[in-house]
Amino acid sequence: MMTSKTRVHDTLQRPLRDLRISVTDRCNFRCIYCMPKEIFGDDYAFLPKNELLSYEEISRLVELFVSLGVKKIRLTGGEPLLRSDLKELVKKIASIDGVEDLALTTNGLLLHRYASELYEAGLRRLNISLDALDPELFGTMNGRGIHPSRILENIDEANRIGYEVKVNMVVQKGMNDREIIPMAEYFKDRKITLRMIEFMDVGTDNAWSYKKVTTKAEMMQTIGQKYELTPVEQSYYGEVAKYYRYDQSTAKLGFITSVSESFCSTCTRARLSSEGKLFTCLFATEGFDLRSMLRAGASNEELLEAIMKVWELRTDRYSDERTEYSAKHRSKIGMSYIGG
Repeated sequence: MMTSKTRVHDTLQRPLRDLRISVTDRCNFRCIYCMPKEIFGDDYAFLPKNELLSYEEISRLVELFVSLGVKKIRLTGGEPLLRSDLKELVKKIASIDGVEDLALTTNGLLLHRYASELYEAGLRRLNISLDALDPELFGTMNGRGIHPSRILENIDEANRIGYEVKVNMVVQKGMNDREIIPMAEYFKDRKITLRMIEFMDVGTDNAWSYKKVTTKAEMMQTIGQKYELTPVEQSYYGEVAKYYRYDQSTAKLGFITSVSESFCSTCTRARLSSEGKLFTCLFATEGFDLRSMLRAGASNEELLEAIMKVWELRTDRYSDERTEYSAKHRSKIGMSYIGG
């Protein structure tokens, strides 16, 4: 059995530090940049329950990944709050020695039902997606006509409970770029970290093009019309967002710059799909099937050997190499399947 001191690096000497786990491919939103309703209609065939990894299978794999150096776990989807009894998985992962950070990414719609029980189970950090404050625009972007007020109320409740909350905003040129200042102002006043994300070509269903990307430089130019920003030093190796602090405030603003300023060189993230496939890049074309090994009775040693081999052969640096052609013609796994 591998010891907790085992560490693995890929071909570019990037360590394995983060594991993002999609617990379901289902979602109650139909965001235009992730699961457009024209493709993910009411009759769309999602994975049946028996094809999803069980909580026991997930927690077993987490223990193995932690033994290889993983410290940070993030639960994603789809919308993870649609998975029943999620608190049981949170309890299992929070109790694993070596897990230093456990977080969840959610659209926030169901938080009022589950925030308290998940906090009691050991969850402490939330990333909540919100792309606009304008009700009509947000309703269009989420594909369900849901108003931002419902998400904002749940963000306030999460803060009251004690969560560390970050808000994620995917910015698309000509769509919600006019919301940059209102969003920055709203969350600055509440001292909640807002992270603005460049529109990425994840999957093949969101009609991505460079023309729809609002870059970090453009966002900063817009924000600079009202606020002064001071760079914040990176907190740890492999940190994705580039953070800034507002002048005369403790509030922070972050940018995730996969398109204009790639961070492939320090990427430490592996991804586990809801049906148990291991992916080494958000823009991957295929994954390694760990579920089949689990259900065929593989030992921990065999699973560890397989995980190590996948990571040690990893060469992914898609954002460094992205072209308009590859973005449009390369077959990539959808975000709702692989997790954001």
